[in-house]
Amino acid sequence: MADDNPYRDDEAVEEEEEIDETGYKAVKDAVLFAIEVSDSMLTPRPSSDPKKRVEESPTTAALKCAYHLMQQRIISNPRDMIGVLLYGTQASKFYDEDENSRGDLSYPHCYLFTDLDVPSAREVKELRALAEDEGKARDVLVPSKERVSMANVLFCANQIFTSKAPNFLSRRLFIVTDNDNPHGDSKSQRSAATVRAKDLYDLGVTIELFPISQPEHEFDSSKFYDDIIYKTSPTDAEAPVYLKDDSKVSTASGDGISLLNGLLSSINSRSVPRRAHFSNMPLELGPNFKISVTGYLLFKRQAPARSCYVWLGGEKPQIVKGVTTQIADDTARTVEKSEIRKAYKFGNDQVSFTPEEQKALRHFGDPVIRIIGFKPLSALPFWANVKHPFFIYPSEEDYVGSTRVFSALHQKLLKDHKMALVWFIPRKNAAPVLGAMIAGEEKVDENGVQKFPPGMWIIPLPYADDVRQNPEMTLNVAPEPLIDQMRTIVQQLQLPKASYEPQKYPNPSLQWHYRILQALALDEDLPEKPEDKTIPKYRQIDKRAGEYVLSWADELEKQYAAPAAHGPKSTLVKRSAKDRAADSDEASSHPSKRIKSESGPEGVDVEVRLHYEKGSLSKLTVAVLKDFLTAHGRSTAGKKADLMERVEEYMETK
Repeated sequence: MADDNPYRDDEAVEEEEEIDETGYKAVKDAVLFAIEVSDSMLTPRPSSDPKKRVEESPTTAALKCAYHLMQQRIISNPRDMIGVLLYGTQASKFYDEDENSRGDLSYPHCYLFTDLDVPSAREVKELRALAEDEGKARDVLVPSKERVSMANVLFCANQIFTSKAPNFLSRRLFIVTDNDNPHGDSKSQRSAATVRAKDLYDLGVTIELFPISQPEHEFDSSKFYDDIIYKTSPTDAEAPVYLKDDSKVSTASGDGISLLNGLLSSINSRSVPRRAHFSNMPLELGPNFKISVTGYLLFKRQAPARSCYVWLGGEKPQIVKGVTTQIADDTARTVEKSEIRKAYKFGNDQVSFTPEEQKALRHFGDPVIRIIGFKPLSALPFWANVKHPFFIYPSEEDYVGSTRVFSALHQKLLKDHKMALVWFIPRKNAAPVLGAMIAGEEKVDENGVQKFPPGMWIIPLPYADDVRQNPEMTLNVAPEPLIDQMRTIVQQLQLPKASYEPQKYPNPSLQWHYRILQALALDEDLPEKPEDKTIPKYRQIDKRAGEYVLSWADELEKQYAAPAAHGPKSTLVKRSAKDRAADSDEASSHPSKRIKSESGPEGVDVEVRLHYEKGSLSKLTVAVLKDFLTAHGRSTAGKKADLMERVEEYMETK
C-alpha cells in the first residue's frame, strides 16, 4: 500500500506511532464482556430505596454498563475494541473472522451479541435495545436448561481475542456472574476451565471478575474463580490500576439501581489502562550507574479532538483520506522532496541546512533523566510548577534491580526532605529541560484503596524568560476577630474527610460536546441543558455556613466603622457669609423638592436611596456621597465614580 503522504519522514512516522495526539503512548485496548444469562441473573431485584420503585435484573444492569462504557469509549478512545458475549443462553451464535457462522457446533450456549471490534452506532443502538428489553431481547435473553461449561466460555473468548485483536497490548475479559461454583463437584470440568484460563493468561489476556451476590447467598470466589483469576504482574507497564478486592464491588442487597451504579463505577475505573508517555528510559544516578524507569502523565487537560475529517458531498458521508502535494508558486509544477531545502533568514540572506545538519542542531543527546545534584525541598518555590509534571516508576526490562535502587532513592529523598535536580530529555529530538525530581508518598482513601502509588514526580523548571515578575503588593493584615470568624467559615465549607477528588468533576464543556456527538450519532433527542457538576451547591453552603457568613459580615461592618468614625465627615470647601446668605434667599424663593442633606444622616440615607432607585446617583455631590459612605463605614477615597460604585454595592446588599 502506497503512503498517502510521500513527503513524510520515516522517523516521524515511527515517532507518531509511539505517541498519539494526547501525549500518551498509543496503546489500544480490547475489552470483552462475558455476561451470564440465568434465572437468578434475570430475576429483578427490588429497590432498597422506598422513593424509587424500580426493579432491575443483574443481567440488565451489566448490559447497561457495557452500553455506557461503549458510549464513552467511542469518543474518548476511538481505536479501542469492545464486545459482548452472553453465555448460558438457549440460543448459540458465533462468527469467525470470515463472518461464517459456526453455530451450535463450536460453542453451545454462547451468544456473541456484539463482536469484538471498534463499536459502531448501529451496534450501540442494538445493545441499548437489548438492555432496555426491546426488539429481540426476549429471544436472546432466554436461559439454557443445561449447565454451560466455563471451559467452553473461556475457549470462545480465546478465539475471539486471537482472531480480532492479536496484536493488542491490552486485552481484558470482564466476567459478570452470580454463580460462584458453576461446576459443582465436577473435577474434570474445573480442571478444563483452569487450563483454558491459563491459555488466556499466556496469551496476555487479563480476566476481571465482577461478582454479584444473591440476596440469600454471598458470592464466594474461593470455590472456583480463585483458580482461574491471575493477578496482573506489577512490572507490567500497561497493567490496569490496582483496585480494591472484587468482593467489595457488589453487595448482597437486591437494589438493581445500586448494582448498576456500582458495576458501572467499577468497570469505568478498570476500563482504561495506564498509558506510558515514555518507556524504559535510563535514570542516571552517577557515572556508569543507570536504572530504567517508565513515565506517565497523570494530569492533563482534556479538550475536544477531531480524529478524522468527513466528506458530506456524496450520497453518504465518507472519511477523508488526506494527500499532501508540494507545488511551485511560479510554474505550479510538483516539487519533489529532494528539491526542498530548509533555511533560516539572517538579515537579507538565507542560511540553508541539510536534513542531517538540522537533526544535529536539534539533537542534545538521547532521552535520559540525569541527576546532577540535590537540593532541599524548601529551595523549590511554589510558582516553579508551571508545566505538567511527569510521574516515573521503575522498570526491570533494561536493568535488573531497578526497583530496588529506585525504592532506596525514593525513601532517602522522603526521609531527608530533599529533591534531585535532573537534566531531563523526555523523547528523541525533544528540547532538554532542568527538572526537580520529588519523591511522592503513597495515597490511599478511607477504605485502604490506593489512589496514587509511591513514586517520583519530575517537575520541569521554568527558565528566566518563562517567569513573569509579580507586581509589588503591600500586605494588609485583617483584624483578629475577622480572621477567627473566617477560620470557622472555612472549616464549615470543607468536604467530609477532605475527600476532594478532581476525577468526580468532569469538564462540563467537554461533556456537553460529547453528549451532542452522541445524540447525533445515535439519533437521540438533542439535550436541552448540559450537566454541570462544578456548580456550587448553594443550599448546602447556606445551611452549613450561612449564619457564620452573616456574622462575619456584621463584624466587618464594625471593624470598618470604627476607624471611619474618627475620620473627616466632609470635604466641602468653606464658603463666605455672603455666599451662604445668597443660597438661603434662593432656597426661600424656590422651595426644594428633595430632602436636604443637611438634615442629618437619616436625611442623607433617604436622599441617596431615592437617587439610587431612580438611577441618578451622578446628580449627588461628592460631599453627600462621602457622608453616606462614612456613616456606613465604607471608604471615602477615590474619585466620584469610585464613590458611586461603593454606594451601589452597598445598596445591592440591602
